[in-house]
Amino acid sequence: MEDYLEVNKASWNNRLESHLASDFYDLEGFKNGKSSLNDLELDILGDITGLKILHLQCHFGQDTISLSRLGAKVTGMDLSNKSIKKATELAEECGTDTKFVCCDVYDLPNHLLGDFDIVFTSYGTISWLPDLDKWAAVISHFLKPGGRFVFAEFHPVVWMFDGEMERIQYPYFNIEPIIEEEEGTYADRSAAIKQKYVCWNHGLAEVVTSLLNKGMTLKLLREFDYSPYAFVNHSEEVESGKFRIKNFQDKVPLVYALEAIKS
Repeated sequence: MEDYLEVNKASWNNRLESHLASDFYDLEGFKNGKSSLNDLELDILGDITGLKILHLQCHFGQDTISLSRLGAKVTGMDLSNKSIKKATELAEECGTDTKFVCCDVYDLPNHLLGDFDIVFTSYGTISWLPDLDKWAAVISHFLKPGGRFVFAEFHPVVWMFDGEMERIQYPYFNIEPIIEEEEGTYADRSAAIKQKYVCWNHGLAEVVTSLLNKGMTLKLLREFDYSPYAFVNHSEEVESGKFRIKNFQDKVPLVYALEAIKS
């Protein structure tokens, strides 16, 4: 779909108010100092004090602001104008100097100058992008030589299944756009909203190869049999902050993370 950007921008604008009110995002807890980052990505990021970080597809900025609270100089970007407006307000309310840019990921070099020590993105981001070669080019463009790309994402195996997590419905590989409508949203499945969206599945080889082709070196790749979020139906919390899909137990990877270094 040539107009996928407008469809997805409208989708995320439509979700925002439900997300702000949801327990999933716990906005009041966040305002009171709770970090939205997980140990999974923090272990890879390490000490970020004083580092410049670019956060791609930041939604309304909780992770971006959490990185600022850890002492980094952070810029976040997102396609949704309503999300970026809220992110800017939230940063001011939280007393951080976090900056935000509203645009399409692929167009970011036309909206932002400078380079960064780290480019970061996480959880439910690349499924909104049709072309990972263009994505990797943007990452490489903004990284300093020796800079790090840190990425955590839901595992592509999960996106093969239907909404009830009972049967395989979608291809593992990036064959064509997936166009769907949904009622509610992942942060509040009972929310009285409805939106259309366009997404793509991306296998691990596609992700890694796109980065290698842009002159980056893979430093680590990890897979996890749990998720920090109850992001699909039939999720259950097996330990504090660790969710699995009930009928899959620990047999299926739910999340992966990687670090790549720009040459």
